[in-house]
This record gives sequence, C-alpha cells and structure tokens, in this order.
Amino acid sequence: MSGHSKWHNIQAKKGKADAARGKLFTKIGRELAVAAKGNPNPATNSKLADVIAKAKAANMPNDNIERSIKKAAGELGDKEYKELTYEGYGVGGAAVIITTLTDNNNRTAGDVRAIMSKHGGSLGTTGSVSYMFDTKGLLVVERTETLSEDELMDMALEAGADDVVTQDDVFEIYTAVQDFSEVRKQLEGKGLEFLQAEIAMIPQSKITLSPEKLETFRKMLDKLDENDDVQDVYHNVDLPEEEEEE
Repeated sequence: MSGHSKWHNIQAKKGKADAARGKLFTKIGRELAVAAKGNPNPATNSKLADVIAKAKAANMPNDNIERSIKKAAGELGDKEYKELTYEGYGVGGAAVIITTLTDNNNRTAGDVRAIMSKHGGSLGTTGSVSYMFDTKGLLVVERTETLSEDELMDMALEAGADDVVTQDDVFEIYTAVQDFSEVRKQLEGKGLEFLQAEIAMIPQSKITLSPEKLETFRKMLDKLDENDDVQDVYHNVDLPEEEEEE
C-alpha cells in the first residue's frame, strides 16, 4: 500500500508477512463492501468489478471477496464510509497523497496529521502536491518466458491501453481512467493475470532521499499503512528495491 515504488503486490505475492497480508485484505474488503453497497452485482457495477480485480491481483481468496460484498447489505448497515484524500509533504520535501475510507473524518484527519508530523512531514492543502501526479489506470503483469514484450504491447494497445512500460520483472500497462475497466476486461479475456489492477496516482518524477531521511520516510509509510482508515499511499520517493525486499 505504499504507492508505486516497486510493487508492493509482488512482495505480498512472494510471501510478505501474514499480518501485513491480513491488513491488506481488511482494507480491500472495506473497499469492496463500500463499492457493493446499493448494487452488489459486478456485471452492472463497474466500480465493484474494478475493486474485485484489485482484490484478485492481491491474491485475496474468493471466499473473502464474497464475504466482503455481502457485508455491504449486512454488517456495513447504516455506517457511512466516505472516501477522503489528503495531500502533504514527507521528510525532505517528498510529495505524499493518502487515500482513506472513513466513518469519522476528524479521527482520520487527526491520525494522518499526527503520523506525518511525527516523521518530519506535514499535511498540505488540497492541490498542494496532486499536480505532481497523473491519475491513470494501472495493470501490472509479471514477465515470463511465454509472454513477449511485443505480444503484450499488441494486446494492450488493441484493448485500448495508452502505454506499456517494461521493467526488470514486470510489464506496466497504463490506461486513461475512463478506459481502465474495458481494457482490464479485454486483457482478462485473453488470459492475462495481474499483479496489480487499480486506478493509481503516478508521480511525474521521483526524488532521492539521503539514507537517514529515507529511513524516516519508510517508517512514516509503515505507520500510515498500519492505520485502518488508510487505503493507499502514493508518493514520489525513489525507494531502492533491496530496501523493499527486506
């Protein structure tokens, strides 16, 4: 849940701690329940279909997904969750965007402010850092010997994707927000499985922090990640891969 440094989903897929995996499932479960409220049918609720794809990419079991959707009509009850987004700065001037689902605005704002302040950061106003990010659909596919770069590029562009970026171990497929659902469905229909599937905020450029500031920044990300109301954290810090695999 730490934005787009290297793939947190891949970490989870390759054996991240059970506690962290459980926390991730809890967060996605709430997102599923909120998306399903009022219409639990993914065939006619594209928002729910997209969150289901996100859940599957995180290896969330089907039973968990179905339970979360049922909560929309039951356990969620009259509780109203709001999607709130906070912008601010981490140590070293890092740009940070935090998306939340909360039933208590004051609690969430206070928690986020305290975590950022404790780690050398601060909350900013709406628009203070979001101009440094682009909102895009993002689908991440693992690189394998059976899927060539050219083949994936052809499939993705034919499905309506904007771009494909090849990394060491994954392909990143980018779409316009309005095209995300359709591109995802078409590529799923061609047998692709995703390591990540979601609407994301992609930094236009990244900054490098000193080792000391990087450690502080990572601690802030961990604390935000531990907060029940925080769904995703996006930032523009270059996190070294070896750091993330610890």
